[in-house]
Amino acid sequence: MIAERLHYLGPEGTFTHQAAMIAERQLRGGAADGVVLEQSPDAATILTAVESHQGWGVLAWENNVEGYVVPNLDGLIDAHDAVGITRVGVDIAFDAFVSPGQAEGHPDIGGWGAFAHPHGLAQCRRFLADHDLDAHPTASNAAACRDLRAGQVALGPAICAQLYDLDVYERHVEDYAGARTDFLVLAPRDEALCHIRGLRDGGMAEFESVIAFIPLHTGAGVLANLLDILRDAGLNMTSFISRPIKGHVGTYSFVATIDAAPWSAALRGVLERVVDQGDWVKTLAVYPRREQPAPPVDAWMLPSGGVRGDATSRETPADAGEETNEESAARRERAAGRELLW
Repeated sequence: MIAERLHYLGPEGTFTHQAAMIAERQLRGGAADGVVLEQSPDAATILTAVESHQGWGVLAWENNVEGYVVPNLDGLIDAHDAVGITRVGVDIAFDAFVSPGQAEGHPDIGGWGAFAHPHGLAQCRRFLADHDLDAHPTASNAAACRDLRAGQVALGPAICAQLYDLDVYERHVEDYAGARTDFLVLAPRDEALCHIRGLRDGGMAEFESVIAFIPLHTGAGVLANLLDILRDAGLNMTSFISRPIKGHVGTYSFVATIDAAPWSAALRGVLERVVDQGDWVKTLAVYPRREQPAPPVDAWMLPSGGVRGDATSRETPADAGEETNEESAARRERAAGRELLW
């Protein structure tokens, strides 16, 4: 089953709109009729529509440059009747747009305002710095394009040029090629159960779950004990983050993405054990398991400084010359003291 309406962050042309179109085709097995894609002004409106059974919704969930879309994560933790049932990936690339006629001759745009969703601005920092642009957050990238005025730059998907009659000032202004955002399709919990049962009856065997945990007792070892329970069950955890419980110092929810379904023996046993010991648990999403790449982390990918396994700094200084073993060991020890604050 699929709802008659699928709410997305508008206006037309947002990455969420693209995700909604992909999700609608996937949920219908390729058929593209019968579902109305409905624009919403913000994520809170989408959650409200889902929880009031006015349709399903699509929310940005995680980006491989900026990480989780934190407001949406927090909203799903707090939602009383919404759960993720499908995860959809969209490749992310940004063009810089100006009003018609303003791209002629590629003029200097220094000091202009740059408009985009906060995540869009964060993914185009280099372009903003190179052109001395002032960042202005908007509700969505497409909204920035729709509302663009002379003397402004909007950052958004390539499709926005045609949708909003804009000129392209520069293409592919994102900092990182290969950026990708995953979106969750949300449904009310009873409808989600029906959808999941349909997948299981259809032969789907492997699922991934996003589970939120809140320990009701704090102190040394509480988080370690939770991780021990997951480890002892033999579960593979692909992500684990914490979020503060707003307004309460020192209290957190912990969100884990796990390669298992909540009804599987291993994960169900974990959830029952955590509840039995008095803690709070909530399933935020269950969807068909994705193929997860496991590439090696090469030395060039590491941040500056730090300590790694075979050396205490990333590189040997160019002026190190022919070091003796003792000199090399002393240099590594100095680097470790600096990086680890020993």
